[in-house]
Amino acid sequence: MSIKQDIFTLMGGRVKMHRGLYNPTSDAVWLASFAPCGVKTVLDVGIGSGGVSLCLLANNPTAQITGLDTSPDMLTACHANADLNSADIELIQSDITTWGTNRTFDLVITNPPYFSGTPAKHNAHHNADLPLWVSRCIARVRPMGTFVIITDASTTAMVVGEMSKKLGDINILPLFGAKDTAERVLISGRLGTHGISVLHRGLPMNYEPILRDGLTIREILSTVSGT
Repeated sequence: MSIKQDIFTLMGGRVKMHRGLYNPTSDAVWLASFAPCGVKTVLDVGIGSGGVSLCLLANNPTAQITGLDTSPDMLTACHANADLNSADIELIQSDITTWGTNRTFDLVITNPPYFSGTPAKHNAHHNADLPLWVSRCIARVRPMGTFVIITDASTTAMVVGEMSKKLGDINILPLFGAKDTAERVLISGRLGTHGISVLHRGLPMNYEPILRDGLTIREILSTVSGT
């Protein structure tokens, strides 16, 4: 008897996913919600089973998404999830740190391998050179384009330090779980600008308007600020 359903949903049912070796967590929904709307071309680095890209497409249905991953199993799972949602995603098996390309994108988005230690069976979030990962992602951003990342709070200084070498208009949004300190941090920046960095008021990681209703961070911040 199967205990778990074969298909589960994200964003209040707007995104459907096959249950498999690696199932996206709330990080995927949060990352997609922090992406700017109206982007035409997107690179999802470490696309995994496709959770981030499919959530992003729910709010940007005309975006053209390219997904990069080193794992053929993850790309197979992503292809199946894209079909489940009638989505067209270009999938490439490669490592962002060695990918030989000159292509650039309006948006580069990533949930990187920020953890170290014993790898999980799916090898996600494990032992990457995070500054190198970030710099290679930024190299794929089109001038005036945007880079968006979610990372463990303990790596914030490392990530912001690397981003500040090339990006301006850096926005930082901490996410809080049960602890008094942030667990995850969303960070974005734009290539070719020199705007100031902004640290936003944090939000709880179980915040239902994002996870259940699928609102974007822009919509949430507008509500909070009263603009």
